[in-house]
Amino acid sequence: MRLVFAGTPAPAVPSLQALIDSERHEVAAVITRPDARAGRGRKVLRSPVGELADEHGIEVLTPPRATDPDFLARLEEIAPDCCPVVAYGALLRQRALDVPRHGWVNLHFSLLPAWRGAAPVQSAIRHGDEITGAATFHLVPELDAGPVYGVVTEDVRDTDTSGDLLDRLAISGAKLLAATLDGIEDGTVRAQPQPAEGVSYAPKVTSEDAKADFAAPALAVDRLIRSVTPDPGSWAWFRDERFKLGPVTRTEETGLAPGEISVQRRRVLVGTATEAVALGEVQAQGKKRMAATDWARGTRIEQGERLQ
Repeated sequence: MRLVFAGTPAPAVPSLQALIDSERHEVAAVITRPDARAGRGRKVLRSPVGELADEHGIEVLTPPRATDPDFLARLEEIAPDCCPVVAYGALLRQRALDVPRHGWVNLHFSLLPAWRGAAPVQSAIRHGDEITGAATFHLVPELDAGPVYGVVTEDVRDTDTSGDLLDRLAISGAKLLAATLDGIEDGTVRAQPQPAEGVSYAPKVTSEDAKADFAAPALAVDRLIRSVTPDPGSWAWFRDERFKLGPVTRTEETGLAPGEISVQRRRVLVGTATEAVALGEVQAQGKKRMAATDWARGTRIEQGERLQ
């Protein structure tokens, strides 16, 4: 089939690569978010999907909005059979949805109807899901509500960060997307309506959402921090400055007040509502990321000081 692929961040790259490598489909163009400033130097950068398209000489469309008339006109000129989409990052209106004869096929990183929305992987980890996955579905105007073509499942490991889990889902999801498009072309795949039960939502995670709450149980602290690693990254206040936190390890230690810091020979503990957790990598304001024990050696922590 003749395809126009829509996607923006790194997790969409394996799907685009799988379709470029496919002998059955032609990627005629790519739609991605406009180039944006990023990093310390605030350089204008192409999205990861845009970079891959450039490497293969594929036309790249970067409309400021998916309702842009020039973009819609160009999409109609290309006349794709189908538009696969993975984490594009912009709302698609009906006129765009009507262009390809097989519609738009979205790869979403959850087992729909669970965790519709922008942050399904983060939500799965934060809420303690033991199994998650990815689903391909026919895109409709309602958020992630279209009929489902197929799914793959993935165990959520006790140590998974959202980055770890998303890396695995990006690979298995790419295979699912390619297989779904093959089945649509062959007429062997039919989308099935999502069940009305079990719908849940995963809104975008903000920096404020990522603040660690050491008044919560250790299990919740652990899940929250892993769910926002690496993006947007967890943090707490230390001496009135933001203190960035990497994943922690739960311990059996008790006796520390929530947020209270205890520096031991080989680990740095922080109290929670239940057992203490051991800090992993941390980053004090203005410093490089480092092991918590190295940070503690260079910081005179007074008895009773806390992360808040």
